[in-house]
Amino acid sequence: MAFHVIAAIALAQTAAAASPCTSPEYHQFDFWAGHWDVYNPKGQMVAHSLIEKVYGCGIRENWMPIGKPGGGSLSIYVPEEKGWEQFWIDSQGTRASFKGGWNGSAMVITGKWGAPLVRMTYSKNADGSVRQFGEQSSDDGKSWKPSFDFTYRQSKEQ
Repeated sequence: MAFHVIAAIALAQTAAAASPCTSPEYHQFDFWAGHWDVYNPKGQMVAHSLIEKVYGCGIRENWMPIGKPGGGSLSIYVPEEKGWEQFWIDSQGTRASFKGGWNGSAMVITGKWGAPLVRMTYSKNADGSVRQFGEQSSDDGKSWKPSFDFTYRQSKEQ
């Protein structure tokens, strides 16, 4: 009997290890996945972006601005912190790290991007597009000013 109990425990641990990222929190950012054309508020296309679910646990962004060097990010839910982390790098050698999480209707992450503090809010629109709204603060988050506003629309070329 003891053997069967030990075998059952080992089987349960193996199953948990085989699918570690199955809790709903790991999928809060899935709405951003896709092949996108990215537009500014004037309706001008400013970039293409490929957002992929990777490694069963993460979200990888490939940002390809039109006529400018690109970059990308890797995001993951961190259960010990009950929140998300995103790490950005680009072809100019810039890097930034953001933390935050799901607020019930949007993904909100904040971090230093050079000198200012930057807050980005990602929300899914009713038409299936995604809005990425950026704000920055030069007073450690006491006040915020809009810095960018992008709408991601599914690309027709995939």
